[in-house]
Amino acid sequence: MVCYGNMTIDFFYNHSMKNISTTWKTKDIVVVSLGLLVCVFVIFANILVMMAIFMNRRFHYPIYYLLANLAAADLFAGVSYMYLMFHTGPWTRKLTVYQWFVRQGLIDTSLTASVINLMAIALERHQTIFTMQLHSKMTNHRVVLLIIGIWVIAIVMGLVPTMGWNCVCNMDVCSTMAPLYSRSYLVFWAVLNLLIFTVMVAVYTRIFIYVRRKNHRMSQHTSQVKHKETVVNLMKTVVLILGCFVVCWTPGLVLLLLDGLCKSCNVLTYEKFFLVMAECNSFMNPIIYSYRDKDMRDTFKRILCYLCRSPQQTGEHSGVRFNTLEQERRRRVLQDSWVARRARDGGGGPVNGGPEDGGQENGGKVVLMDAEKMLEDSES
Repeated sequence: MVCYGNMTIDFFYNHSMKNISTTWKTKDIVVVSLGLLVCVFVIFANILVMMAIFMNRRFHYPIYYLLANLAAADLFAGVSYMYLMFHTGPWTRKLTVYQWFVRQGLIDTSLTASVINLMAIALERHQTIFTMQLHSKMTNHRVVLLIIGIWVIAIVMGLVPTMGWNCVCNMDVCSTMAPLYSRSYLVFWAVLNLLIFTVMVAVYTRIFIYVRRKNHRMSQHTSQVKHKETVVNLMKTVVLILGCFVVCWTPGLVLLLLDGLCKSCNVLTYEKFFLVMAECNSFMNPIIYSYRDKDMRDTFKRILCYLCRSPQQTGEHSGVRFNTLEQERRRRVLQDSWVARRARDGGGGPVNGGPEDGGQENGGKVVLMDAEKMLEDSES
């Protein structure tokens, strides 16, 4: 068996009949310029999502931690595509075999992390919806272990071609789109991801059927209706994210499948277009969050307003008031003080003391509301 690990990238591309530009053409410049612009927006938008979930304690639940990890995967995809933009076109000729594997491995890792993360979100929603809960009871420790597991699997999948599943030592099985990848690996990777997509769609279909039946049985009690609407809205947001991901990535995966199975298919015709579609998915999720989640949208505005203020204005009055743990602790202290005061004064509401005690209760609530307002002003 003869291996060609010391050969140039031109050698593999010529064997697969995939041309590398020798000079910068207008098309190459436009593609790289637009690609870098999209990458910058992807990186900024997903950093914004991660900051919002970290800073606003209303998002400190397993589902939002997983959404933050999805944003991290999209952020990693933005970095991967930026690396690709700086190593594409005529620059491809300068790459070594190892550098080429790094370039492709980064993209493979980002996609795998996104797919597995979406699967974890689907299973989390399945577990919570079937118990009609808004948030999972999964502990933070388990969430952290789950996120670590997602990234370990993604990194391993990105390293598989580098570790041996390639065509460096068997040129007859080289693919066309990725001239150093084995066709069998492309088939395996595409089929695996398409199967995961199918499982996720099946899970969400089952959830929607269950929720629809459950909604008909629920009473019209205000608290139950509000809880139901919240659950359904969060479900719609997650399904939009999944739908966008499937629409953006499925054409590219099908093209990889054709490249692995059909030697005569002209897969290079649509390669660039489907790559752009896949890249666009990484900045769609922040747009979906802004459109579907008012709390997320408000948090985005607060962060952006904070960043736009001058240092002097920031020092005087930041204008960003997140529901922090310290603020929540102080509010609970005020509530406990009010409850203790009621117990000391013997206030038990209309049952114990009639209207007078009811008035005393209302007065106590007014005092509590005034104290909370002072607390919020102090936080400002």
